Amino acid sequence: MSMALAVAGGSLAGASTAQGAENPHERGPAPTESSIEAPRGPFATSETRVSSFSVRGFGGGTIYYPTSTSQGTFGAVAIAPGFTASQSSMSWYGPRLASQGFIIFTIDTNSRYDQPGSRGDQLLAALDYLVEDSSVRGRIDASRLGVMGHSMGGGGSLEAASDRPSLQAAIPLTAWNTDKTWGEVQVPTLIVGAENDSVASVRSHSIPFYNSLPSSLDKAYLELDDASHFAPNSSNTTIAKYSISWLKRFIDNDTRYEQFLCPAPDDRTISDYRDTCPHSG
Repeated sequence: MSMALAVAGGSLAGASTAQGAENPHERGPAPTESSIEAPRGPFATSETRVSSFSVRGFGGGTIYYPTSTSQGTFGAVAIAPGFTASQSSMSWYGPRLASQGFIIFTIDTNSRYDQPGSRGDQLLAALDYLVEDSSVRGRIDASRLGVMGHSMGGGGSLEAASDRPSLQAAIPLTAWNTDKTWGEVQVPTLIVGAENDSVASVRSHSIPFYNSLPSSLDKAYLELDDASHFAPNSSNTTIAKYSISWLKRFIDNDTRYEQFLCPAPDDRTISDYRDTCPHSG
C-alpha cells in the first residue's frame, strides 16, 4: 500500500471513529442506495415467537433481532397488522428491518377486529413487553423506540405516537382512522399512502393525516405510485428503503441516512412526496 493510501485510509478510519463517538447509536456501515434497497442488511438475524398466553395487552407475535451484540444495543419497533389481518401480513418487515440493525416485533392483535385506538394501545404494550420482559430485552435501548402499522394498524401507530410522545419514530402504512387531526403528535412521522387505495384513500386518510401534523414536526408523506391499499403487505423495496432511512435517521439519530430523505427523493415509484426538510432532530 502506498503512503498516500495508508494516510487516506487512516484519515477515513479516524473520521469514522470520530463520527461513531459523536453518535453512539450508529449501527452498521455507511449506507448506500443499494444497501437500503437490498433484501437484507449487514446484520445476521434470528427470530423468536411470543405466545399470546405469555403476554398481556396484545396478542403475541414474532421478534426479529440481530444475532450479534458486538455493536451494543439496538432501537426497537413494534408493527401492527390491519383489520382482520394477522402478523403474517407484516412478516416480511421482520428480517428485512432487523438485518439493518433494529429489534422488530410484528404483533398479533387481541382480536382481528380491533379498532385503531385499541391497536395503538397494543403497540405500546408490545414495546413495554420488549423492553421489560422479552428474551431480547438486554439487546434493546429503551430510549429508542418506534411504531409502524398497516391500515387500522397504521391508524394505531398514529394513536400510539399521540399517546407516547417519547417515541422516536412512527410510520403509518396506508393508514385508516376516523380521526383525521393529529396536531398533538410530537413523534417524527413518515406517512406512506398508495395512489390507488380504495379502502383508505389518500384524499380522505393519508394526506389529511399528514397535513394535520404540526408544521414544526419532522414529517414526510410518501405516496406509492399506482399502488393499492394492500401494497404494504408484500415485500416492497420503496417502503423498505424509506422506512429504513426514517428509522435510522430518527431512532438512531444517524444523519448518514439524511441523504435519502432530504432533499425529496426523485423516485419513479413515488407519485407524491412532501416533507419538512431540513430535519431538526
